[in-house]
Amino acid sequence: MKPVYPDQDTTPWYRQFWPWFLIALPGTVVVVSFHLMYTAYKHSDDLVVDQYYKVGLAINRQLERKERAAELALAAQFTITDQQVTAKLDGPVTAGTLELTFSHPMEADRDFSIPLQRVGPGIYNGQMTAAVAERWHWILSDGAGNEWRLDGVVRAEDLLAEDS
Repeated sequence: MKPVYPDQDTTPWYRQFWPWFLIALPGTVVVVSFHLMYTAYKHSDDLVVDQYYKVGLAINRQLERKERAAELALAAQFTITDQQVTAKLDGPVTAGTLELTFSHPMEADRDFSIPLQRVGPGIYNGQMTAAVAERWHWILSDGAGNEWRLDGVVRAEDLLAEDS
């Protein structure tokens, strides 16, 4: 039998503070690591393109369409509200319908397209399906013809507040 001294600790290790404190430190790191892995997987960066080769091939086609718009001297001005968008085009555009695509600068799941119907010479209207803000990107094209393409960024003067 071991002798018991007055200054000797007689409680078992699992009832002590320090072993649990030392176990909790790496345990916390493991839990946080799993949380960070889940967050990285669930909220991946939209700026990374999976099929970069196909996107690279499509860039030349987009540049040709932008050059065609420059040859036609096309320019667009927008008036955007929560309910509708109006596009005023300068240049020889006679199509009955145009396609306008709004894309968020960082979140691809917020991108959307709307058709614009001709309401007058060089004036097209469409119904907004979601709200946009400054610095959103827009792409205006002739729809199915794919002959020309204009693109730009939504500016503060393009946005109008709805009067209640």
